[in-house]
Amino acid sequence: MRTRNAVARDYYGILGVSREASDDEIKRAYRKLARQFHPDVNPDPEAQEKFKDINAAYEVLSDDRKRQIVDLGGDPLAPGGGAAGPGGPGGAGPFVGFQDIMDAFFGGATGSRGPRPRTRPGADAILRLELDLNETAFGVEAPITVDTAVLCTTCSGAGTAAGTHLATCEACGGRGEVQSVQRTFLGQVVSARPCTVCQGHGTTIPHPCPTCAGEGRVRTRRSLTVKIPAGVEDGMRIRLAQQGEVGPGGGTAGDLYVEIHERPHDVYSRKGDDLHCRVTVPMTAAALGTRLTIKTLDSEETVDVKAGTQPGSTMRLRARGVPHLRGTGRGDLYVHLDVRTPTKLDADQERMLREFAKTRGEEVAELSKQGGFFSRMRDAFNGHG
Repeated sequence: MRTRNAVARDYYGILGVSREASDDEIKRAYRKLARQFHPDVNPDPEAQEKFKDINAAYEVLSDDRKRQIVDLGGDPLAPGGGAAGPGGPGGAGPFVGFQDIMDAFFGGATGSRGPRPRTRPGADAILRLELDLNETAFGVEAPITVDTAVLCTTCSGAGTAAGTHLATCEACGGRGEVQSVQRTFLGQVVSARPCTVCQGHGTTIPHPCPTCAGEGRVRTRRSLTVKIPAGVEDGMRIRLAQQGEVGPGGGTAGDLYVEIHERPHDVYSRKGDDLHCRVTVPMTAAALGTRLTIKTLDSEETVDVKAGTQPGSTMRLRARGVPHLRGTGRGDLYVHLDVRTPTKLDADQERMLREFAKTRGEEVAELSKQGGFFSRMRDAFNGHG
């Protein structure tokens, strides 16, 4: 078995990378060599020693402070040379689980991922807006009030008090994660976890902004005006770009979505861009014909009811509905006619109506039919026939 020299080891040479190699290049080289010399893959004792050297080299070169010691000609893992703490090669760190081992070889928690940014995009917001039919049909500029997070004007999103700045986290040295080398039954494994002191940011806020407590944003109520286009329907959403929640650290605001809810109308019902209404006409008007004045959403129209119109008839008024949201033109208005039959008649009205029925031969025919029908029913119950 080989013995280690007292001189500083060539950690770059162990991983086969140049002294100018990036963090990603070091990580790729480590993973490649770790798979090649892992004891489960290569049981040769020399390979096991090589595997330990690979882990030590990666521990050093993935840590900015230790790498700096190497670049200055030192060995951070040598006695008195800035070696790692109890979790490093010189100490017997705690046993780690199988998932930690898999992460080490296949890109899980190992490797320098860098600090997590404090500034992140904000979330979208949604607001319900109730409108009348006339407003959805022809459009309106509606005032709205929204409660969202906005940029803190005291610190302009920095999160720090006036005259102060972010400080590099002493626990992780600004890397946002803490690395350790642990001994397992497979050998030594390098693992990395987010720093609990700075929550992975790499920096701390010694003096938070008194207004936002370091968030870089505060909640407030804002008043806006949203332009509703003509022809929108119930359930549609209108997007207001970057009018939603400001992100942590003063990040870019999300979008605000205004969801349309159309109130029921007293007269009209809507199906797409078409409107429907019901109009009651007397029986005599339906029989003789008449003229109606229909009040549409934006005008008055005179329509002729033809003589002899039957109950349930429908009249169509073209281009008197809702304007199309996309394109030109409008939907139609459908007028459904309900013919009303009188429920109470005085003596003169009943006499005139009977005389009218006689002239049409309707009353006699109905009476004869009813008489024949009831006579047959009576005979059936009395046992005649």
